Amino acid sequence: MAAPMAGTLAFRVRLCRTSVMRPGLRGHLKYCTNSSVPLAPSCPAILPLLLPGGVQLFRDFLSPEEEGSLLAELERPLSKGRYQDGHWDQAIHGFREIEKAHWTEQNTQILQRVRDVAFSSSVPQLSLVHVLDLKADGYIKPHIDSVKFCGSTIAGLSLLSSSIMRLMSEQNKDHWADLLLERRSLYILSGRARYEFTHEILPDEQSVFKGQRVPRERRIAVICRNLPEAELGDGVIPAP
Repeated sequence: MAAPMAGTLAFRVRLCRTSVMRPGLRGHLKYCTNSSVPLAPSCPAILPLLLPGGVQLFRDFLSPEEEGSLLAELERPLSKGRYQDGHWDQAIHGFREIEKAHWTEQNTQILQRVRDVAFSSSVPQLSLVHVLDLKADGYIKPHIDSVKFCGSTIAGLSLLSSSIMRLMSEQNKDHWADLLLERRSLYILSGRARYEFTHEILPDEQSVFKGQRVPRERRIAVICRNLPEAELGDGVIPAP
Protein backbone atom coordinates (compact mmCIF):
# COMPACT_ATOMS: atom_id res chain seq x y z
CA MET A 1 0.00 0.00 0.00
CA ALA A 2 1.40 3.35 -0.98
CA ALA A 3 2.37 5.62 1.90
CA PRO A 4 0.65 8.99 2.22
CA MET A 5 2.83 11.76 0.98
CA ALA A 6 4.53 13.77 3.68
CA GLY A 7 2.57 16.77 2.91
CA THR A 8 2.16 20.34 2.61
CA LEU A 9 2.87 21.37 6.18
CA ALA A 10 6.26 21.49 7.83
CA PHE A 11 7.16 22.38 11.38
CA ARG A 12 10.63 23.69 12.02
CA VAL A 13 12.13 22.22 15.18
CA ARG A 14 14.97 24.11 16.78
CA LEU A 15 17.82 21.76 17.59
CA CYS A 16 20.67 21.63 20.08
CA ARG A 17 20.00 24.90 21.83
CA THR A 18 22.83 25.69 24.23
CA SER A 19 20.30 26.63 26.90
CA VAL A 20 19.33 22.97 27.31
CA MET A 21 22.80 21.48 26.98
CA ARG A 22 24.58 20.29 30.11
CA PRO A 23 27.98 21.89 30.79
CA GLY A 24 29.83 18.69 29.86
CA LEU A 25 28.33 18.81 26.38
CA ARG A 26 29.49 22.29 25.40
CA GLY A 27 32.47 20.99 23.46
CA HIS A 28 30.21 18.71 21.47
CA LEU A 29 28.42 21.64 19.86
CA LYS A 30 31.04 21.91 17.12
CA TYR A 31 29.49 18.71 15.71
CA CYS A 32 25.86 19.31 16.68
CA THR A 33 24.63 22.04 14.39
CA ASN A 34 22.36 24.79 15.61
CA SER A 35 20.21 24.70 12.49
CA SER A 36 16.65 23.41 12.25
CA VAL A 37 15.27 20.28 10.64
CA PRO A 38 11.73 19.75 9.33
CA LEU A 39 9.13 17.54 10.95
CA ALA A 40 6.35 17.09 8.38
CA PRO A 41 2.89 16.50 9.92
CA SER A 42 -0.29 15.40 8.17
CA CYS A 43 -2.18 18.29 9.78
CA PRO A 44 -1.58 21.05 12.37
CA ALA A 45 -3.56 19.19 15.06
CA ILE A 46 -0.75 16.70 15.53
CA LEU A 47 1.85 19.24 16.59
CA PRO A 48 0.63 19.85 20.19
CA LEU A 49 0.56 16.07 20.68
CA LEU A 50 4.24 15.65 19.84
CA LEU A 51 5.79 18.97 20.77
CA PRO A 52 7.40 20.34 22.74
CA GLY A 53 9.57 17.59 24.14
CA GLY A 54 7.90 14.44 22.84
CA VAL A 55 10.13 14.34 19.77
CA GLN A 56 13.67 15.69 19.77
CA LEU A 57 16.21 15.47 16.98
CA PHE A 58 19.88 16.44 17.09
CA ARG A 59 21.50 16.71 13.69
CA ASP A 60 25.19 15.80 13.33
CA PHE A 61 25.25 14.46 16.88
CA LEU A 62 28.17 12.28 15.79
CA SER A 63 31.22 13.36 13.89
CA PRO A 64 32.25 11.13 10.96
CA GLU A 65 35.14 9.87 13.09
CA GLU A 66 32.80 8.94 15.95
CA GLU A 67 30.50 7.11 13.57
CA GLY A 68 33.51 5.19 12.25
CA SER A 69 34.55 4.28 15.80
CA LEU A 70 31.13 2.83 16.58
CA LEU A 71 31.01 0.93 13.28
CA ALA A 72 34.48 -0.53 13.82
CA GLU A 73 33.32 -2.01 17.12
CA LEU A 74 29.96 -3.24 15.82
CA GLU A 75 30.75 -4.85 12.48
CA ARG A 76 32.34 -8.00 13.88
CA PRO A 77 29.60 -8.99 16.37
CA LEU A 78 26.89 -8.10 13.85
CA SER A 79 28.52 -10.18 11.13
CA LYS A 80 28.11 -13.31 13.26
CA GLY A 81 24.34 -13.22 12.71
CA ARG A 82 22.23 -13.58 9.59
CA TYR A 83 19.69 -11.08 8.42
CA GLN A 84 16.18 -12.22 9.32
CA ASP A 85 12.84 -11.61 7.66
CA GLY A 86 10.61 -11.82 10.72
CA HIS A 87 10.97 -10.35 14.20
CA TRP A 88 9.38 -12.11 17.17
CA ASP A 89 6.48 -9.63 17.01
CA GLN A 90 6.64 -9.33 13.19
CA ALA A 91 7.54 -5.65 13.47
CA ILE A 92 10.92 -5.75 11.69
CA HIS A 93 11.93 -7.25 8.34
CA GLY A 94 15.44 -7.61 6.93
CA PHE A 95 17.38 -7.13 10.16
CA ARG A 96 19.87 -8.52 12.60
CA GLU A 97 20.41 -7.28 16.14
CA ILE A 98 22.56 -7.57 19.21
CA GLU A 99 22.54 -6.18 22.74
CA LYS A 100 25.84 -4.89 23.98
CA ALA A 101 27.01 -3.99 27.47
CA HIS A 102 30.75 -3.37 27.06
CA TRP A 103 32.29 -0.78 24.74
CA THR A 104 35.68 0.74 24.06
CA GLU A 105 36.57 3.80 26.07
CA GLN A 106 35.91 6.14 23.15
CA ASN A 107 32.52 4.63 22.36
CA THR A 108 31.58 4.55 26.04
CA GLN A 109 32.09 8.31 26.08
CA ILE A 110 29.90 8.70 22.99
CA LEU A 111 27.10 6.67 24.56
CA GLN A 112 27.42 8.59 27.81
CA ARG A 113 26.86 11.77 25.82
CA VAL A 114 23.65 10.22 24.44
CA ARG A 115 22.54 9.33 27.96
CA ASP A 116 23.37 12.81 29.28
CA VAL A 117 21.18 14.41 26.62
CA ALA A 118 18.29 11.94 26.75
CA PHE A 119 17.91 11.04 30.42
CA SER A 120 17.89 12.78 33.74
CA SER A 121 20.67 11.60 36.05
CA SER A 122 18.00 10.32 38.46
CA VAL A 123 16.43 7.97 35.89
CA PRO A 124 17.74 4.36 36.00
CA GLN A 125 18.78 3.17 32.56
CA LEU A 126 19.12 -0.17 30.85
CA SER A 127 22.78 -1.17 30.83
CA LEU A 128 22.40 -3.11 27.57
CA VAL A 129 22.46 -1.01 24.40
CA HIS A 130 20.26 -2.33 21.58
CA VAL A 131 21.92 -2.39 18.16
CA LEU A 132 19.61 -2.91 15.17
CA ASP A 133 21.14 -3.53 11.73
CA LEU A 134 18.59 -2.99 8.95
CA LYS A 135 19.30 -4.04 5.35
CA ALA A 136 18.87 -1.50 2.56
CA ASP A 137 15.58 -3.19 1.66
CA GLY A 138 14.58 -3.81 5.28
CA TYR A 139 11.98 -1.83 7.17
CA ILE A 140 10.27 -1.50 10.55
CA LYS A 141 6.48 -1.72 10.69
CA PRO A 142 4.37 0.52 12.97
CA HIS A 143 4.72 -0.49 16.61
CA ILE A 144 4.97 0.84 20.16
CA ASP A 145 7.82 -0.61 22.18
CA SER A 146 6.54 -2.82 24.99
CA VAL A 147 6.50 -1.27 28.45
CA LYS A 148 7.72 -4.66 29.71
CA PHE A 149 11.12 -4.06 28.15
CA CYS A 150 11.78 -0.34 28.31
CA GLY A 151 10.60 2.82 30.02
CA SER A 152 9.46 6.28 29.03
CA THR A 153 12.31 7.38 26.76
CA ILE A 154 14.00 5.95 23.67
CA ALA A 155 17.19 7.53 22.27
CA GLY A 156 18.70 6.30 19.02
CA LEU A 157 21.73 7.10 16.87
CA SER A 158 21.41 6.63 13.10
CA LEU A 159 24.51 5.19 11.41
CA LEU A 160 25.34 4.64 7.71
CA SER A 161 22.10 5.98 6.18
CA SER A 162 19.40 8.58 6.48
CA SER A 163 15.83 7.32 6.78
CA ILE A 164 12.26 8.43 7.44
CA MET A 165 10.59 7.66 10.77
CA ARG A 166 6.80 7.92 10.70
CA LEU A 167 4.93 8.59 13.94
CA MET A 168 1.22 7.77 13.79
CA SER A 169 -1.45 8.31 16.43
CA GLU A 170 -3.04 5.11 17.65
CA GLN A 171 -6.32 6.97 18.17
CA ASN A 172 -6.48 8.67 14.79
CA LYS A 173 -4.66 7.18 11.81
CA ASP A 174 -5.06 10.49 9.96
CA HIS A 175 -2.71 12.06 12.49
CA TRP A 176 0.88 11.26 11.61
CA ALA A 177 4.19 13.03 11.11
CA ASP A 178 7.33 12.11 9.21
CA LEU A 179 10.67 12.78 10.86
CA LEU A 180 13.85 12.89 8.78
CA LEU A 181 16.54 10.89 10.58
CA GLU A 182 19.70 12.07 8.94
CA ARG A 183 22.84 10.00 9.10
CA ARG A 184 24.76 10.58 12.37
CA SER A 185 21.75 12.22 14.05
CA LEU A 186 20.24 11.40 17.44
CA TYR A 187 16.48 11.10 17.92
CA ILE A 188 14.68 10.99 21.27
CA LEU A 189 11.07 9.86 21.79
CA SER A 190 9.31 10.38 25.11
CA GLY A 191 5.90 11.12 26.60
CA ARG A 192 3.03 10.91 24.12
CA ALA A 193 5.41 10.20 21.25
CA ARG A 194 6.54 7.12 23.15
CA TYR A 195 3.19 5.77 24.38
CA GLU A 196 0.44 7.10 22.09
CA PHE A 197 2.14 7.01 18.68
CA THR A 198 3.46 4.08 16.73
CA HIS A 199 6.83 4.55 15.08
CA GLU A 200 8.21 2.90 11.97
CA ILE A 201 11.09 3.17 9.51
CA LEU A 202 9.71 3.43 6.00
CA PRO A 203 10.96 1.02 3.31
CA ASP A 204 13.10 2.43 0.54
CA GLU A 205 10.26 2.62 -1.99
CA GLN A 206 8.25 4.84 0.41
CA SER A 207 11.21 6.87 1.68
CA VAL A 208 10.02 10.32 0.60
CA PHE A 209 10.21 13.47 2.70
CA LYS A 210 8.34 16.61 1.64
CA GLY A 211 8.28 15.32 -1.93
CA GLN A 212 12.01 14.48 -2.02
CA ARG A 213 13.40 10.95 -2.22
CA VAL A 214 15.56 9.90 0.71
CA PRO A 215 17.40 6.81 -0.59
CA ARG A 216 17.64 4.10 2.04
CA GLU A 217 20.93 2.26 2.46
CA ARG A 218 21.88 -0.20 5.15
CA ARG A 219 21.11 1.48 8.48
CA ILE A 220 22.39 0.69 11.96
CA ALA A 221 20.56 2.13 14.96
CA VAL A 222 22.26 2.30 18.37
CA ILE A 223 19.51 2.66 20.95
CA CYS A 224 19.58 3.54 24.66
CA ARG A 225 16.54 3.18 26.91
CA ASN A 226 15.61 3.64 30.54
CA LEU A 227 14.32 0.86 32.76
CA PRO A 228 10.65 -0.13 32.55
CA GLU A 229 8.67 1.08 35.54
CA ALA A 230 7.88 -2.50 36.59
CA GLU A 231 11.60 -3.06 37.29
CA LEU A 232 12.19 0.08 39.30
CA GLY A 233 12.97 -0.55 42.94
CA ASP A 234 11.38 1.07 45.97
CA GLY A 235 12.15 4.72 46.36
CA VAL A 236 12.82 5.31 42.67
CA ILE A 237 10.45 7.74 40.99
CA PRO A 238 9.58 6.76 37.40
CA ALA A 239 10.24 9.29 34.68
CA PRO A 240 7.10 11.22 33.65
